[in-house]
Amino acid sequence: MNEHPILGQVALGYCPMIDRQRNVMATRLTVFPLRPDASLDAVALLGALDGLWPAGDKRRVALSIASEALLRDALAAASLPAAVMFEVPAFMAADAASEARLQALHAQGVALLVKGRSAAELPDAVLQCFRHSIIELAEDRRVTTAALAGAMRNLGFVQSGVTRVSEVEDCFQRGAAAVLGWPIEEPVGRGSGKAVAPDLKVIVELMNRVDRQESIDRLEAVLKNDPTLAFRLVRYINSAAFGLRVEISSFRHAIMMLGYQKLKRWLALLLASASSDPNMKPVMFAAVRRGLFMEELVRSAGDEQMGSEMFICGVFSLLDMMMGQPFDQLLKSIPVPQDVVDALVHGNGRYQPYLELVRAVERESLFDIRDAAEALMLSSAEINRALLRALIAARQLDGIE
Repeated sequence: MNEHPILGQVALGYCPMIDRQRNVMATRLTVFPLRPDASLDAVALLGALDGLWPAGDKRRVALSIASEALLRDALAAASLPAAVMFEVPAFMAADAASEARLQALHAQGVALLVKGRSAAELPDAVLQCFRHSIIELAEDRRVTTAALAGAMRNLGFVQSGVTRVSEVEDCFQRGAAAVLGWPIEEPVGRGSGKAVAPDLKVIVELMNRVDRQESIDRLEAVLKNDPTLAFRLVRYINSAAFGLRVEISSFRHAIMMLGYQKLKRWLALLLASASSDPNMKPVMFAAVRRGLFMEELVRSAGDEQMGSEMFICGVFSLLDMMMGQPFDQLLKSIPVPQDVVDALVHGNGRYQPYLELVRAVERESLFDIRDAAEALMLSSAEINRALLRALIAARQLDGIE
């Protein structure tokens, strides 16, 4: 990724926008200027983020710029990427000075989202420029009345501020097109986990055998019990996301090309994406991005083993929610490094501060991002570059199941 000076002048946060089928329809990226009084280059910002919206990608990016001046400059740019939805605060949409530009952008096919509620009703000509409104759960009039009064009554809405899965269900029953974010930190019921499905047992057994570095013959014997797993492995490492130049034609060949460390990495990804519960799809989405983000945060250190362990730490950081069991039970059967155990079970150790940074970025909390960055002595530019590389890498994995 190219060096963009503006990445050192902002903090980035992200969260998914999830539709009624629990699919991620967009990734929301929030941009916070580190200095409110700084004059930032909107064109440079769009250029720095350009890799997130390649042509033809079905998944969009929703850009939320937490600076009125920077957002106005971005919307005034000569060329705007087609895959980006821009969030416009309601107070800006209600400003008569914005009306002509919003109508021009709408005519050009630029997707716009209005965020929050304005004190005054929006004119119909402006309201028609927006694809959806983004409404905080606490401010949603639909919670207390079936009929929504006011200017936005006919505009589809995206609900933000949900903290529990039950609230998500309520939002969709009230007609939400999507929810912004997912309650991935909702407490897990202790001891309430369901029995591990047979395919998960195969993955865990393979992870244990890989950890013991058993022979290829023994690993193949396990795969014979689940041929779809072997097929998925071959398909994965033949994909562009993996980047091998040699075509892999068999599981034995895959082991020879990958080695045990990379095979364990793939199994970790697979374990974190094996649930059939639709409500777990957004959690799996988050887990993969956590792993890639944590790995990228330490890539410059050149410690391949630490990067691999950080990846597993991030991917497994939501495994308790996915499997309905606390970490101290789960990690008894899954081989993971002690530093990962310390972070997930005990909430301490050298990987814990990185996990806290990732959570702060997911919460889109500028103050928490700053605190976590200071604890790790990482610059905003380093964090932002790592995040963008992780999101691009995750997008490459999205089409592989």
